[in-house]
Amino acid sequence: MTAVDEARAGLGRIGVGLVTPIAPAGEWRRAAQRVERAGYGAIWVNEAVGGREVFTQLSVMLAATERIVLGSAIANLWARHPAAMQGAASVLADAYPGRLALGVGVSMGAIVERSGQKWTSPLNRMREYLDGMDAAVEAAPVPEKPFPRLLAALGPKMQELARDRADGALPAAMPVEHTRQARERLGDDKLLVVLQTAILESDPVKARGLARGTQMLELPGSPYVRSLKALGYEDEAISGGGSDEVIDACFNWGDEAAIAERIQGHLDAGADHVCVTVFTPDLASAADQFERLAPALL
Repeated sequence: MTAVDEARAGLGRIGVGLVTPIAPAGEWRRAAQRVERAGYGAIWVNEAVGGREVFTQLSVMLAATERIVLGSAIANLWARHPAAMQGAASVLADAYPGRLALGVGVSMGAIVERSGQKWTSPLNRMREYLDGMDAAVEAAPVPEKPFPRLLAALGPKMQELARDRADGALPAAMPVEHTRQARERLGDDKLLVVLQTAILESDPVKARGLARGTQMLELPGSPYVRSLKALGYEDEAISGGGSDEVIDACFNWGDEAAIAERIQGHLDAGADHVCVTVFTPDLASAADQFERLAPALL
């Protein structure tokens, strides 16, 4: 089986994103075990530069669980040399056959600059980084089962690179039309993992307020703004934290049934797997919400 075939079989249709800040390892273990017992197919974790190092984080949860897939969404390419990225992923995939998915991303300029590095063209940087990873393959362990390499890709050029140089793409926080377009660009033989949020709040004012609190559309150089403009949203709809129309298109809010219906829309549009994240102050609260959502989502 190819890495894409293995991933489709192992990931299932729905996974969760655990993006809570620093917490003791024991809390991560317990949250991962609860998510696995709830029946989800995968757990995805993120990374900036410094703080929670993603491969260490994945290894903690892989060791604490039995069958669930662990994925990086994303492993920040600015945090390590490409040979280190290839080597770390290969070691984990060798130790836990069929249980690793590697998502690689360029992050955002503000985060990179804060780490003391100089932001450069994301597309060129990713292309050169993939060259470095490929050059390091022979020096790394050969896992029993191949692991998928996915690229965080919102725009068409990065999605085309994901089609040509990876096993698929990892777009985040976009409307369902974006998922449909991504599938068309990738083709049927590539993996499409879509990251979406769930806000368990049926009051429109409260739900939209929580969504705007992420400041997703107000970050300097936000790639989300560019992608929404490419979908036809006007500046007036995107500015000021986003109009109600934009918020409703990018964030899934409501009760369990409403959220499940919205998530299903991305699967119908061509996503192989949807990673669902929630806004909570700690990992235990996140696990509570994932357990509550599981009967509707799975």
